[in-house]
Amino acid sequence: MLGGQDWILKRARLTPDKIALIDIQSNRKWTYEQLSIETLKWLAYLQNQKIQKGERVAFLAENRIDLFPLLFACGLGEYIFVPLNWRLSEHELSSILDDCTPTILFTDDKFAAIGKRICPNTQAIKNIDGKCAVFSHSSSWKSSDPLLIIYTGGTTGKPKGVVLSFEAINWNAMNTIISWGLEPSDCTLNYMPLFHTGGLNALSLPILMVGGTVVIGQRFEPEEAIRAIDEYKTTISLFVPTMYQAMVETTYFKQSSFPTVKVFLSGGAPCPKTIYQYFMEKGLKFKEGYGLTEAGPNNFYIPPEVAAKKVGSVGKCMLFNAIQIQNEKGTLCHTGEVGELYIKGKHMFTHYWNNPEETTSALSDGWLKTGDLAKMDEHGDIYIVGRRKDMIITGGENVYPQEVEQCLITHPKIKEVAVVGVHDSKWGEAVTAFLVASEVSVQLKDELVLLCREQLAGYKVPKSFHFVSELPKTHVGKIDKKQLVERSV
Repeated sequence: MLGGQDWILKRARLTPDKIALIDIQSNRKWTYEQLSIETLKWLAYLQNQKIQKGERVAFLAENRIDLFPLLFACGLGEYIFVPLNWRLSEHELSSILDDCTPTILFTDDKFAAIGKRICPNTQAIKNIDGKCAVFSHSSSWKSSDPLLIIYTGGTTGKPKGVVLSFEAINWNAMNTIISWGLEPSDCTLNYMPLFHTGGLNALSLPILMVGGTVVIGQRFEPEEAIRAIDEYKTTISLFVPTMYQAMVETTYFKQSSFPTVKVFLSGGAPCPKTIYQYFMEKGLKFKEGYGLTEAGPNNFYIPPEVAAKKVGSVGKCMLFNAIQIQNEKGTLCHTGEVGELYIKGKHMFTHYWNNPEETTSALSDGWLKTGDLAKMDEHGDIYIVGRRKDMIITGGENVYPQEVEQCLITHPKIKEVAVVGVHDSKWGEAVTAFLVASEVSVQLKDELVLLCREQLAGYKVPKSFHFVSELPKTHVGKIDKKQLVERSV
C-alpha cells in the first residue's frame, strides 16, 4: 500500500499547525508537526537501542498521548507495537510477555516496578531530547507486515494476541473515514483504553489520518467527560453503554445541550433502549456500532436518523468490507433468520500470535467467524442478537439474552441487567436475570415478571431474579457474564 507506512509524516506536511492530540490530564497539546517530530525522535531512540525488524516493543501505561508517536515510530522502524492492558495482574501481564517476548518495555512511573519484574529491559516513557531520525523507505517493507498486537480480553479463556498488519489498520481507518464521512474538522474524545481496539482503531487513528483532533482522557469519570465534550468542542465520540449510563445520571448531562456534537456512538456491548431515549429527548443523534479486534473494528454504518427509528440496528456494512449471516448448515440466512455473522475485508487480522490452531478455527475461506449471532431485516439493516456462546437453550427453545435484557431495562427502577443461562435439571438451562435496581422492594420482582409476560413468550421469562449492588465488568467495561454464571453454579 503506497504511503501506508509513513502517512502520519505526510499528514504533518499537509496540516503542520493543526492540533492533532490533546492530553486532558497533562494539558499537553501537540500539532501534527510536533507529533511528527516526536515520532522521528522515538524512531532514532529505538534505532539506537539496536531493535531489529519484527521485534516487539511493549507499552504499559494508562491513557496518554505518548503512545501515538511510539506506535508510529514502530511503524517506521518496522517493529511490532504491543500496548498492554494495565488493569491486568502482574501474573497475567507476565504471561502475555512470555507469549510476545518484547525486546523492550516502556512504562510510566506507576508501573515501573511491575515492569522491571516482568521484563529485563524496562525503560521509562520519557521526553526524547535527541535528534530526529531521517526516515527512508525500506525495500523489504510490505503492507502485510505486522504493526500491532492487541491482546483480547480473555473472558472466554487465555488472551489471544491479535496481529494487525499495516494494511489492516490503514484500511480500517480509510474505510471509516469514507463510510462514516469523517472530516478534518472532527474532534473525538477518547476514554476508551488505548490497549483496546475501541480506543485505538475505532476513532483515534481514523481521526488522525483525516487530520482531525483526538482528545485523550486518562480514566473515565462521567462529569469530567461531559465537561470535556463541551470544552474541546468534540463532534463524534465513542463510549460503552456502562459509561453512558453513568453520564446520563449526572447534572452536567441534564444541563448541557452539546452544541458541537454531530453524533454519539455506542459500542462494546448492546445498548439499552433507555440510553437512546435520554439522548433523543435532548434532540441528540445517537447510534450503535459493532466491531471486534480481529476485524477493524469498524464494519457497519447507520445514519443517525435511521438509528432513531431502528433502535438496536448497526446498519449496513461499510464500503470496503463484506458480511454474511450463515445458519448452522453453512448456507445464507433468509431475511429475519438468526445466524452467525461472518466478516471479510482487508481490515482483518492476519493471525493470532503463536496460536495457529485458534487462527485456523477463526477463519474459513477468508471469512472471519465472529461468534456473534445476527439477523437482517427486509431493508438490509443488521441487528446483533448476541454471542453464540451466550444463547440459552431452555426446554428445547432458544432464548437470546439481549431480547430479555432490553425488556427488563425498560422498568424505571432497573439501572443495569444481565441475563444468563444457568444449568437446570428440568429445563436444561434456566433463564436467570441479574439486576442492579435503584430501589428493591417485594413488589419489584412481580412487576418484572409481569413486564416480561406482556412483551415476551413465556419460556423467555426469567425463572429467577438476583438483585445485586453492581454487575462484574471486564477490563473494557463490558458486563462479565462468565462470572455471573460461575456465581450461580
